[in-house]
Amino acid sequence: MRGKITLVTGGARSGKSNFAEELAKTSDMPVAYLATATPFDDGMRDRIKKHRESRPQEWTTYEGFKDLHHVVKDISADHGTVLLDCVTIMVTNLMFEDLTIDWDRINHEQIDIIEAGIKEQVFSLLKSIREYNMWSIIVTNEVGMGIVPENRLSRIFGDIAGRINQIIAAEADDVYFTVSGIPMKIK
Repeated sequence: MRGKITLVTGGARSGKSNFAEELAKTSDMPVAYLATATPFDDGMRDRIKKHRESRPQEWTTYEGFKDLHHVVKDISADHGTVLLDCVTIMVTNLMFEDLTIDWDRINHEQIDIIEAGIKEQVFSLLKSIREYNMWSIIVTNEVGMGIVPENRLSRIFGDIAGRINQIIAAEADDVYFTVSGIPMKIK
């Protein structure tokens, strides 16, 4: 048997995290929660606190955004289900690992290198999920349904996040799109 991948996507405050948590609760195996957010300000600290409070106490939480394939390997012996929330925050954190980058002046070759590194992280994660036979529920934000932003950094982020979402959706066994708290199975 190979690991199963379920992708849950939707806009901001669409109910995707709640739906993903409800899916994970149906698992008959122990759940590991991979939280990718970093508490960089009061607003994010509050969001993280609320997410922690909403999760069942028996779930094991791991925090991080890089080399998650190692985490999957480490937790596979004790957990059959992993919920990753969320890919777009992971992409953001990976993009901003190097704080010296001038996003207004970065050239396309440098952007391609950054994106290749993010893709490598995602491919390694997906391979690890399959290899260790886990049910993985992956949450991400749909970034392609609004206007193209005027800000260059926002456009770069949207392009990278959109392509990463496409990679995960292509590999996923199931894909759900959430709107106003209502999940719709689209794959």
